Amino acid sequence: MALTGPGGSVMTREEVDRALARLDAEREAVQTSLLALQDHPGCRLLEGAALTGRTQERWSQAEPGIGRLWSMFDTYTEALAAARAVRSRRNRPNQAELQELTELLRGTGVTVSAGRASNGGLSLTGGARLSEQVSLTQLVERMNDWYGRIIEVASAADAVWSALPARIDLLLAELGRVQALARSVGVHPGEHPAGDALEEMARELASLRSEVVSDPLAFWMPRPSGGSATHGGRDPIAGTVDTGRYDRSARALDDLRLELQDLLRLRDDADERLEGVGDLLARADATLAEARRARGEVLAKIAATEVPAVPGPASALRERLAQADQLRRHGQWHRLGPLLDTLEGAAQRELLRARESLTAVTAPLALRAELRGRLDAYKAMGARLGVAEDPELIERYDQARRMLWSAPCDLRAAEGAVRRYQQALRPGQNQAQNQGQNQAPNQNQYEENRQNGPVDGRPYGV
Repeated sequence: MALTGPGGSVMTREEVDRALARLDAEREAVQTSLLALQDHPGCRLLEGAALTGRTQERWSQAEPGIGRLWSMFDTYTEALAAARAVRSRRNRPNQAELQELTELLRGTGVTVSAGRASNGGLSLTGGARLSEQVSLTQLVERMNDWYGRIIEVASAADAVWSALPARIDLLLAELGRVQALARSVGVHPGEHPAGDALEEMARELASLRSEVVSDPLAFWMPRPSGGSATHGGRDPIAGTVDTGRYDRSARALDDLRLELQDLLRLRDDADERLEGVGDLLARADATLAEARRARGEVLAKIAATEVPAVPGPASALRERLAQADQLRRHGQWHRLGPLLDTLEGAAQRELLRARESLTAVTAPLALRAELRGRLDAYKAMGARLGVAEDPELIERYDQARRMLWSAPCDLRAAEGAVRRYQQALRPGQNQAQNQGQNQAPNQNQYEENRQNGPVDGRPYGV
């Protein structure tokens, strides 16, 4: 049967020894945590930083807890030492000593000053209290509570400071290299949107770094606590760093770098591309000159023919090409790029237009050449058919030839003459076909005799 005292059951000697061992281990753990808190990089940086905003507010509430934690730890150590002193009086403590130990280990015999209380030392009636009586267990809970508040702020600030400032510095260095690239291709603030964007990005990154250093908690996104908890239910790393502004700047800088690299490639290829445009325009001019010469030939050699007019050279494109060359010489690559793209397409279209004009102008000459070829082919066909000496065919051939080899040539009349010569060949062609059909039975009879063998001792086919 357990003994009882004024405050309830009295602890046995075994219970006292187990409680003291547990409390000693707990004290060692608390001391280790407090020493680690002193050396925490977040705490060290917060203590010497010029803070603003949310971080200043949170740290001003958490920082006094460091001193209170050590004060409560000292009180805890003194109470535990007092209990150890009572227990060490004799090997088997008497009833009075057990009651005293029970009060020290389980009772509210630990006096805490009002400044160390988590509620600021306020009583239920609203007045301030100078001290408060708590148990060792309650004292540990209060230390855990203060530790959780401090480590939460310190860990969040350390996570932000570890993630962002160094990356921002690297991005600023990269920005400097991109700005140098921009100057090398003639992109300056106030003259090109990319130059203005680079200048604005420099201001944004400088402002971002200043804000990160002075108010790191503004870039911390806490997550709802869940799962296993530490130090009063708080997980000091339950959150992520908000890198949204940094990421947007990094992406924008990548886009600007690609744009400037395109301008750099344009600078390297500008001479060749301008020469290519000039070559296309020269070929177009040569094609138009050939079309004008061919038009004069058509008007002189072909009668009663509508010949389209030949357009003039592309003077406007020549002027724009000269303007592009001026931009190249002055290094205004951002203005040269769009103009050069337009000129290349326009020069290709100009060459195509010149070729179409030449084709349209020379169409009558092409038709005359086709008729001449057909007439010669029909004459060769007549020779194969054996009717080339026919007087009517000779007359029709001479008539068509005079029309096609005289100037000006009436293409319509010449085409009719060639058609009449072709029609005159048809009777000879039909006769040749009939002869071929008559020879076919004899050939069939010869093949049949060869298959059947000799007839009356006569050779094959006789």
